[in-house]
Amino acid sequence: MLIITSLLAGLVFGLGLIVSGMANPAKVLGFLDLGGAWDPSLAFVMAGAIALGLAAFSFAKKRTTSLLGAEMKLPATRQIDRRLVIGSALFGVGWGISGFCPGPVLVDLGMGEMKALVFVAAMLVGMGVFEIAERRLRAAR
Repeated sequence: MLIITSLLAGLVFGLGLIVSGMANPAKVLGFLDLGGAWDPSLAFVMAGAIALGLAAFSFAKKRTTSLLGAEMKLPATRQIDRRLVIGSALFGVGWGISGFCPGPVLVDLGMGEMKALVFVAAMLVGMGVFEIAERRLRAAR
């Protein structure tokens, strides 16, 4: 049941990304272009996502298991540190340069977009570099 529910949630999420325009890098870059031909339509998508996220997290933090019985794995810390700021900045730069972020790029990859393949490859390399750096930091402690 968990696998079927996960598949359906992923399909609904992907469909939402397509319908909202988040899977269209040109639309995303138009939203991020505050000094040029700014397209504010994705602000409504973000506002809806934030509202839904706030409601979902408020509900989830009161529970120890999900509605399907899986363990709840919510963030344990609320601290804003250097690593979070640097990671957020790198994410923003990558998003601003390419118009892709991790969820929508997978939708674009599924639609056969070659630019998405390049982005996913770079993302995987970045994740690998992070893992190697993390292991070295843990070993040095």
